[in-house]
Parts: sequence; structure tokens; C-alpha cells
Amino acid sequence: MRGSMLVAAAVVVGAVSLSVPAGAEYNPAVQSRYDALGNVVEGPGASNYSSSAPNFTPVPREIVSFDGRYAPGTVVVKTAERRLYLVLDNGKALRYGIGVGRPGFAWAGQHTVTRKAEWPGWTPPPEMRRRQPHLPAYMAGGPENPLGARAMYIGSTYYRIHGSNEPWTIGQAVSSGCFRMTNDDVTDLYERVRVGARVVVIN
Repeated sequence: MRGSMLVAAAVVVGAVSLSVPAGAEYNPAVQSRYDALGNVVEGPGASNYSSSAPNFTPVPREIVSFDGRYAPGTVVVKTAERRLYLVLDNGKALRYGIGVGRPGFAWAGQHTVTRKAEWPGWTPPPEMRRRQPHLPAYMAGGPENPLGARAMYIGSTYYRIHGSNEPWTIGQAVSSGCFRMTNDDVTDLYERVRVGARVVVIN
């Protein structure tokens, strides 16, 4: 009986896809603990709060001087910089660190924010599921969801500005074209950006 239980437990653990930063050691006895924004503060996948991701350094958001050609409220994404700017008054902008599309998935253009969602569910596009057949048809919103705590949908595209359950990827080119942020930063941006805001993506 004991042997059967161990085999069953191994099958269950093997069926779960765990997202742990490279080089981190996963301990199944340690349970993740989350803060109010959904950042993992303890356990597998912990970000800057834990040694589970020793190379992760959050990009501090800050107010910087910015090109005055854009109206306040405009979101400007500079993929080469891996930064997102929310344009403010008086030639200033609030700058955030972001993760961007990996080679072959970067894009440029202008759209608007068409929808906003808190703890959004995720439906991987058919193209993504063809590339990654292991992906679910749908994943409910929550701390383990790749879209994180908030999402702002861009035009009629599949692209979003969203949070992440992998905060150590911020500043890297790893996505399928979406712009990912820490849950803390995306929640801050979410409160500042309205539906209808212009989004300019410069590649």
C-alpha cells in the first residue's frame, strides 16, 4: 500500500508544470505564499523577496523627462529599451521595466487600450497552442496565471500589457509579443490608464 501511494504521488507531482527560475531548487515541501498583489513572497517562484531567484533585480519605476510629442495618458512602449512609459504633463513620463517579445515576436504599431481586467483568465491563442501543445485551453485568473494581477488589452490583437507569475523575466525578451510587468507595477499602471488610452509601440 505504501509503495502504491508513493507511485501515485509521483505521478501527480510529475503531471504539474512548475515555473521555477533557472538555477532555483524546487522543494515540494515548501508552499508558496503571496502578497496582496499576487507576488510570490515565499516558496517556489519567489521574486525579489526571496533567494529563489538570486539574479532577479526589480527595475524601479521612476519619473523621467520624456518626448513632448505625446499627449498625457499615452502609453509608449520602447521594446529595444525594454521599458514602458506612461506620458505625464510637462515633458515627463512614468517609466516601468517590462519584458518584451522574443526574437521573431517583436512588433510595432499604434492601438488603444480596449479593455482592462483584474486577475484575468487566460485563453492561449490557437497559434500559441500549436507551438506549445501542453498549454491549457483556458486558465482561470490567479497567482499562478501567466497574465498576473492585471491586464490591459491592446486593440483587437492578442497582445496585452499584463502582470506576470515570472517576475524575474522582466527586462528580457521572452514573450510571444505581450508586454509583461511585475504585478506591483502592472497594478500601479492599471490604476492610471483608462480604456481608450493610446498605445504606441516602437520596435
